Amino acid sequence: MNLRQQIQQLLLQEDLNFLLTNRLPRRWLTQWMGRFSKIETPWVRDLSIGVWAFFSDLDLSEAKKTTFRSMHDCFTRELKDGARPIDADPLALASPVDAIVGAHGPVQGTQVFQAKGFPYAIEDLLGPEEDPQDWKDGYFVTLRLTSSMYHRLHAPADCTVEHVRYFSGDTWNVNPIALRRVEKLFCKNERAFIRTRCGGGGPCHGQAVALVPVAAILVASIRLHFLDVLFHLKFSGRRTFDCNAMFSKGQEMGWFQHGSTVIMLAARGFVLRDGLQQGSTIRMGQALMRWSD
Repeated sequence: MNLRQQIQQLLLQEDLNFLLTNRLPRRWLTQWMGRFSKIETPWVRDLSIGVWAFFSDLDLSEAKKTTFRSMHDCFTRELKDGARPIDADPLALASPVDAIVGAHGPVQGTQVFQAKGFPYAIEDLLGPEEDPQDWKDGYFVTLRLTSSMYHRLHAPADCTVEHVRYFSGDTWNVNPIALRRVEKLFCKNERAFIRTRCGGGGPCHGQAVALVPVAAILVASIRLHFLDVLFHLKFSGRRTFDCNAMFSKGQEMGWFQHGSTVIMLAARGFVLRDGLQQGSTIRMGQALMRWSD
């Protein structure tokens, strides 16, 4: 085992990992990282990307650009054209991100799970303004982005964004270690609720699908192309935005400044595609759910 692997293994020890990523001043570190990552000084850029690559599985071979202005520019990189084929099945919802599949399953009443033994209510995640009955007996899936993954968010289907609601919050780490220890973590962190309705005229037409990007430590900024705002820890503007933004399946909707988690909610009738298990990796554009009614 080389030095890199030894350090990575050490940092994955549960108690140490939780201490380093959650018991430090999370909001201060997150705000500092947001500023530091945008420094365009060449030696700062090169050193920070080098350190990041040392501690992760960063692969830039699919990136559209070969040089970056800053670490932030690298985090939010675009991919080469055609790098992510979009599943063309009109009955399939495509994954909106590259991710590791986390907790998933039917919505039990209005209850879902962040980890085994840790349930939370749809009302706690989406706020009292949202009708939880829209998701009753539907399906949910948690998609976790690691730091080295592609961080842009795409439409899971031909759809129209009806409204967006922003929730200011904490910046707990959202890795599996923290999810086993912090109850209702997703309901505590900064997040956005993006409500869409499927178009296309097929069997899924008119069905509700929601994306909930959840920020985390070092990752508390969310940019959506169809809103002229940047959601971040110091954001103080209005929190609810009515929209009529139309997207085709696979079209880019926005990005995390660095990467985190997306919870996808689908109305009754959708199920996870066959063969996709918790812990497996999925790429943006691959079939994630299918219409089964």
